Amino acid sequence: MQHTVLVTGGAGYIGSHTTRQLLHAGHRVVVVDNLYSGNKWAVPEQAVFVELDSGNRAAVCRLMHEHDVTAVIHFAGHIVVPESVSDPAKYYGNNVVNSLQMIQACRDAGVRHFIFSSSAAVYGTPATIPVGEEADTAPINPYGFSKLTTEWMLQDLSHSDRINNKPAGECFNHVALRYFNVAGAALDGSLGQATPDATHLIKVACEAACGKRDQIAIFGTDYDTEDGTCVRDYIHVEDLAKAHVTALEYLRNGGQCQTLNCGYGRGFSVRQVLDTVQKVSNAELNLIEAPRRPGDPPILIADKTKIHEVLNWRPDYDDLELICDTAYKWERNLVKFQKRHRDQTKAG
Repeated sequence: MQHTVLVTGGAGYIGSHTTRQLLHAGHRVVVVDNLYSGNKWAVPEQAVFVELDSGNRAAVCRLMHEHDVTAVIHFAGHIVVPESVSDPAKYYGNNVVNSLQMIQACRDAGVRHFIFSSSAAVYGTPATIPVGEEADTAPINPYGFSKLTTEWMLQDLSHSDRINNKPAGECFNHVALRYFNVAGAALDGSLGQATPDATHLIKVACEAACGKRDQIAIFGTDYDTEDGTCVRDYIHVEDLAKAHVTALEYLRNGGQCQTLNCGYGRGFSVRQVLDTVQKVSNAELNLIEAPRRPGDPPILIADKTKIHEVLNWRPDYDDLELICDTAYKWERNLVKFQKRHRDQTKAG
């Protein structure tokens, strides 16, 4: 049986990969994106695309009714940690206020299944590594606070249905997926990250390897880690997209509300990542040392136990060299890829 899934931010990096996997799994997909940082060409032709702000409650609700939407995967949101520190109102407005409007549109339209794009930033600087979902949440930047606030809203709204004695089949259920560091691109080179002015390390390093940047800054070399640089858990975008599709099936099969880490359970330092990018690209990067950025914890590594147990999710691409290699190959072809789509748009 086909189901219609509404994907907000589906023209963005993770959203476009997930949209493609949803289509491959046999779902109908409606993509809502205001193209703030997404690209229309990244949306597969089989999906319905609507240029719209996901915070427009009335318009989104009408769209849900029009396409008989039964589930939402909510990616739309701002994600740049340093920007959230310098402009917190922007993050609370889009990531919290607009998310509430989106959730309310779901409830208005009777949509019961909701998958939320959250972040490991909700943990702040965790006391134990790897960090599990039961750990204290103590964000150290507005981006993390905005994601945690939306998680709380989802929990409260789901709980309210139960204390109001709604039948189980009518209750609002959600899965919040806490991403660690997402990177990489489709293995066939057909899709990847095209976000302008990206700040993610592997993306930035691949841009430098392709000559699009003159240098790479290492923000902080005095952390209490093996080589003094931050350590992160990197997850391939295709494995993360697969987690969303699996979470959707979990909810549709009667699964209850969950909060789950999305990571591999092991970390790599900034220097290790840069060494790997240099290896796969055969390019020497111009590296400079810079002060720490505000809002960066020293180490973030996922405890992956719960997502394995709840969703039976198993990654296919748990390999840093593969992640960097796919990201580099995508970056190398991105200029040609964008030009081809511009030419096709003009011809059309």
